[in-house]
Amino acid sequence: MMRLQQFSDSPILKSSLWQTAPVDCPPGSPPFVNAVIALVPHAEETPESLLAKLQALEGEFGRQPKKVLNEPRPLDLDLIAFGDEPRDNPSLVLPHPRAHLRRFVLQPLNEIAPELVLPGYSKTISELLATLKTTEVLVRVDSGI
Repeated sequence: MMRLQQFSDSPILKSSLWQTAPVDCPPGSPPFVNAVIALVPHAEETPESLLAKLQALEGEFGRQPKKVLNEPRPLDLDLIAFGDEPRDNPSLVLPHPRAHLRRFVLQPLNEIAPELVLPGYSKTISELLATLKTTEVLVRVDSGI
């Protein structure tokens, strides 16, 4: 979290840490720990430049190029949205195309931005969470990170 602060012009907002069972992962994958942060990107930042910085940080924490889809990894930083800027290209889709379907994204996001409406959607994060149909179970590991 401290490293992510360097990408923001103001203090980041942080959700609790949430443990979840793996979703759409190879058999035998360990539980995941998820969180969401909100930041104010530097004026010169673009979604693509921020994504490149996030991917570089993943590499610093030992992430290797994936060999298997959704395999376990030491750090996975996804860009869910970048203001109201949409993207749809091979390297980046914004808002994240599955964020609205995943409790492990919506529940932590609801802690810090319940009234947020993702670009292209009409419901707030809290409304999306309330109507989500999934069997995912999240367990709070730590609050107020």
